Amino acid sequence: MSRSGVLAALIITASVLVSAARAEDAAGPPTGGVTSPTGAMIFYLAHGRDGSCGPNCSEWIAAEGVVEWDTFKRLFAFLQHLGDRKAPVVLHVWGAGDLNVAVTLGKIIRDHQLDVSVGTTVVAECAKAAEAACFALKRSGQPLDAVVDTSFVPCDVVCVLVLAGGAHRALPAGAKVVIGPTHIRNRLAPNVSEERQQGLQARFGDQYRLYLTQMGVSSEVADIIVGNAETGRSTQISRDDWLRLGLVTDPTP
Repeated sequence: MSRSGVLAALIITASVLVSAARAEDAAGPPTGGVTSPTGAMIFYLAHGRDGSCGPNCSEWIAAEGVVEWDTFKRLFAFLQHLGDRKAPVVLHVWGAGDLNVAVTLGKIIRDHQLDVSVGTTVVAECAKAAEAACFALKRSGQPLDAVVDTSFVPCDVVCVLVLAGGAHRALPAGAKVVIGPTHIRNRLAPNVSEERQQGLQARFGDQYRLYLTQMGVSSEVADIIVGNAETGRSTQISRDDWLRLGLVTDPTP
C-alpha cells in the first residue's frame, strides 16, 4: 500500500464519554451500503415552530450519529440535494467518531456558510413508531415535523470540531463540553504502535490547530486536544470560556 493510502486508512477517534443510557440511538440500523457502520451519522431536514432552532428559525438540518470515515460524502450529497436552500445544522454526535472527518465536515459547513448549534432533534412521527420505521422516515428525504431538545447536550471533541465550522456557532446554556482523550487506529489493520501513535498525534494536533484558528477558534482548544491525547485525561470547558475560546460566536443567553 502507498504511503498516502496508509495515511488515508488512519483514523483518530474520540473516546466514548457519553453514558450508555444517553446513547440509545447508537445501535440503530445501518445507514446504508455494505460498508456503512451501524449508527453512522445521517442528515435530514426538520422543521417546527418559529424559534425552534434559534431566533427566527423554523427549519434546520439534523445531523445525528457517529462521525465515520465516509460521513463527509453523505453531507456533500445532502447539501447538493438541498440546493440553494440554507438552514442551520443542529448536531447530535455520539460514539467514537473520526476527528479528521469531523474537520472535513466543519470545512464543508463553513464553505456553505451554515450556522451550527447542538441539540437532539425529536421527530414527532417517531414518538409511537418502531426504531426501523423512525429511521426510514429520517431517510425519506421529506422535511419532518420536530422539536430541538436541549435538556441534555453533551459536546465532545468530535462535536467541537464540527461546531467550529459554523459561520455562527451556538451552544445551549446547559451544554456540557468535554474534550476527552483520543486514539489512533488503522481501519485496515488492528494496531498502531505507541511510537507511531505519538508521532501522528503531534502531526494531527498541528492540523487541528491550523483548522481551528482558521475557523476563528482559539488555539487553546487544540492544545487541550493534544494534551489530553498524551495524558488520557478529559477537560470540561466551562460556559464562561465558550465565547473567549470562540466555541460560540455570541454570548450564551
